[in-house]
Amino acid sequence: MRDSKEIIRHSLVYAHEQRGRSWWHLVSTLAVAFALAAAICVVPTWLLRVPASILLGFVLVRLFIIYHDYQHGAILKGSRTAGALMYCYGLLVLNPPSIWSRSHEHHHRNVGKLYGSSIGSYPIMTTASWAKAGRMERLRYTLQRHPITIALGYLTIFLYGMCIRSFLVDRRQHFDSALSIGMHGALIALLAVFAPALMLFLLLLPMTVACAVGAYLFYAQHNYPKARVMEGKDWTYLGAALHSSSYIRMGPVMNWLTGNIGYHHVHHVNARIPFYRLPEAMAGIAEFQTPGATSLSPRQIWRCLRLHLWDSTRGCMTR
Repeated sequence: MRDSKEIIRHSLVYAHEQRGRSWWHLVSTLAVAFALAAAICVVPTWLLRVPASILLGFVLVRLFIIYHDYQHGAILKGSRTAGALMYCYGLLVLNPPSIWSRSHEHHHRNVGKLYGSSIGSYPIMTTASWAKAGRMERLRYTLQRHPITIALGYLTIFLYGMCIRSFLVDRRQHFDSALSIGMHGALIALLAVFAPALMLFLLLLPMTVACAVGAYLFYAQHNYPKARVMEGKDWTYLGAALHSSSYIRMGPVMNWLTGNIGYHHVHHVNARIPFYRLPEAMAGIAEFQTPGATSLSPRQIWRCLRLHLWDSTRGCMTR
């Protein structure tokens, strides 16, 4: 394996957006989202509305990846139009820019660490710490990582964690969290009064799907069978990117819907690589081609969700 500086330097080749391509991905994704929203509004039966609503939820995931890349400065940097669109999107889907940027940047600097990685991510406790922990500490830890918490990410992670909690912690710095809650709540109230069915199919169901998918993807990106957790001097930036961040194998449709976020180990090496160039970077850099991998098959999802603690003696995640 080459020197880490050389690998990161090689990744810079791919850390350049193609401006027209970035705009195409944003505009085309918005067009698909609006087309699905229009279909939900005009189709006469819930049998057609349900699949359109679920699909809209997945398209919101793709839009979130575009928002995520914009926040990293990987795409459309300096564009006021893109900035306004991304700001409104973040507020609408309970991802206010202030808390997302702060927590996510911390996550990138601390992923794979035993201590300090829980901000912006799921906490990890060692088997030794678990053995010493009290009942309430164990319960809190279990609830934070529980599959139900992930499935209800709309309420637990995004509404409470990203918005309510951040605003209560620092109201001045995270004023946009209150703005996000207000905008989202106003939209729900408006639809509840004038179009209750649209409230369900146009907002609540898509957001439930999008948040659950997003919460699980974020979990599986750093909680998978071959994930490594490092302590002290054992931690390196490149080591954490390649050994504490997964490659989630997906087909072309899911790669489109999730904005190639399955190439997460590549993203952690260099967050300035646009999402549409992540496959290109993995194919072009030999060190990126043997990551710890998982998939979205039911068996692999179950294997990831069963992981609970880091066993320092065995050097692996365990139940």
